[in-house]
Amino acid sequence: MTVRDRFFGGWGRDADRQFDMGGTSGAVELTKRRPTYSLTKQGATTGNLRVNLSWRMRTSDFGERRSFGTTLRHPLRKFTPEVVQAQGPAMVNVDLDLACMWELQDGSKGVVQPLGNILGSINSPPYVQLSGDDRFGSGSGETIYINMDHRDDFKRLLVFVYIYDGTPAFDRTHALVTLYPGNGPRVEIPLHERAPQARSCAVVLIENIKGDIVLRREMRYVYGFQSELDRLYGWGLQWGRGYKSKV
Repeated sequence: MTVRDRFFGGWGRDADRQFDMGGTSGAVELTKRRPTYSLTKQGATTGNLRVNLSWRMRTSDFGERRSFGTTLRHPLRKFTPEVVQAQGPAMVNVDLDLACMWELQDGSKGVVQPLGNILGSINSPPYVQLSGDDRFGSGSGETIYINMDHRDDFKRLLVFVYIYDGTPAFDRTHALVTLYPGNGPRVEIPLHERAPQARSCAVVLIENIKGDIVLRREMRYVYGFQSELDRLYGWGLQWGRGYKSKV
């Protein structure tokens, strides 16, 4: 047994296994190593699939990393108040929006998004509906409802997040997209990859593959808006610049 094993046991290896098993509190986390998840195989293709975006602002990670390393070297310093030094602006103004490009089996396609108040419909095509626009990162965030009782009508759905206004700073937010099926565990996709100048991110693609409804983690950041994601995935919609009303 090595010195590391005596003091730490299999902590690092166990942590890896826990990460592979899923997210927090029994949730499934889609990762680079495990990017797909079949709702059909889990028996989760009825009722409403709820897709939620939640986020909160954060300051620079520099202070957090420095504090962690300093505490390891000087354990008693954790009892000493830390002097906070600014590393650029402590807070930035970011308005994250949750949206979904949809394509049905009959060839119709479109988008559901806060911009333009295009909220969709849950009981009629496209069977996708947005709850509303959260501009401030509240606890409830923004939610898209997908009527899985019409799963046979879907060809593909692309859930994405974009920064409508303010600084393009995904890396200055703690953002999480969570999918809540009608049955089975929730599915989590954290937006923690560094893309300081990106304004949009394709998060998850929901595809009907010969009757099998499959989630696929995308996490593809782009430096433009919805039209750039459209070109990337070949949706073929017409886009124009839109604006939100002032609040």
